[in-house]
Amino acid sequence: MARSIPPTDVLITLMGSPHESERVTSALRLVQALLEQGRAVQVWACGYATLLTQNTLGEDKPRNLANWNGVYPSTASLVKDMLETFPDRLYWYGCRFCSDDRGAADHLPQVVMRPPSGYGAHVAAAGRTLQVGVL
Repeated sequence: MARSIPPTDVLITLMGSPHESERVTSALRLVQALLEQGRAVQVWACGYATLLTQNTLGEDKPRNLANWNGVYPSTASLVKDMLETFPDRLYWYGCRFCSDDRGAADHLPQVVMRPPSGYGAHVAAAGRTLQVGVL
């Protein structure tokens, strides 16, 4: 039986290496802004972006040499907070192939791993699709 994909206003696809630029920060801010406007959002993480929701990232990033006493949340912590704050409007999916290929097996419990062949169904369930990153 096929898994049901909730209809959403927007699908944001995160591709490639998440930390080579500020794209992921911009995408997370966009997700939060859309949710705060009452929109339903799904995120599909592919490639190294599947690492963003690893439990092993912990709650906080390592110390910042420019602000030694500052505390900054990890991407996993940011995503977890949004998933808990907007449980009926945010859906986070990861590409199972990309995740397995990179040894990323310990995701947040709310993250649903899907085969790459399922991506088209996610596009069909979204009103709009935004691709962030490289193929």
